[in-house]
Amino acid sequence: MADGTTPAIRPLEPQKRAIVVGASSGVGAALVRRLTWQGYRVAALARREEELNALRTAVEANLPDHADPRVLVYTHDVTDCAVIPELFQDIVRDLGGLDLIVYAAGIQRRVDRNEYNFEKDSAMVAVNTLGAIAWLNEAAMRFDRAGRGQIVGISSIAGDRGRVGAPGYNTSKAALNTYLEALRNRLARRGVTVTTVKPGFMDTRLLANAPKTFWVISPEDAAAQIYLAIRRKKGTVYIPRRWGLVGLIIRHIPSAIFKWMNF
Repeated sequence: MADGTTPAIRPLEPQKRAIVVGASSGVGAALVRRLTWQGYRVAALARREEELNALRTAVEANLPDHADPRVLVYTHDVTDCAVIPELFQDIVRDLGGLDLIVYAAGIQRRVDRNEYNFEKDSAMVAVNTLGAIAWLNEAAMRFDRAGRGQIVGISSIAGDRGRVGAPGYNTSKAALNTYLEALRNRLARRGVTVTTVKPGFMDTRLLANAPKTFWVISPEDAAAQIYLAIRRKKGTVYIPRRWGLVGLIIRHIPSAIFKWMNF
């Protein structure tokens, strides 16, 4: 069994194919590494071409000399939704099929407590929600017809309630949660798994905009836990698990009390 540092070579098993959207850094890049180690062929998408190419080089440097390329890179801005249907078909054709898609793209703009900034809010909704819907709709249509497949959306515990600190970001993740739940309910009867991942604080670029942090985990630790959820075909998972208890408590605080809480 692969330990996360040694590539899994399974010549007698069909090679699985995955798309990771938002793959140039953070948990997206860590998932590309984790999936390739587990034998997947992965299409990695992001805006930053240089980072994608560096990721591909690093991943394939650890593969045996005779191994086929495991990472295909595509430069893409998720807010350019018009190109997604054709690009999705091109990628699936390049991969030779599709078993899994992970939407890991996300942004969080710093917003002051007395700031109401539509430009920042709309940017977060465009990337965190609309980009996810555009990509995952394509996968949902394909998996619905095939009667199999897995969809994973990287959301956040921030989507569980409307906190005073980041209304636009909270909204973008809450909308993503609802969309993923609806996909899960629609596709479950078709044999398709939809997983909502709700991380707490991860050591990524988004951490710079968090006023307070605790229980911070690395993208690699998060990717390992997400991969386990993929294997177990979970519906909703908190990363790490203890955030699930926090989320349970937060969701049940009455609004009359919650509105006075300073987070």
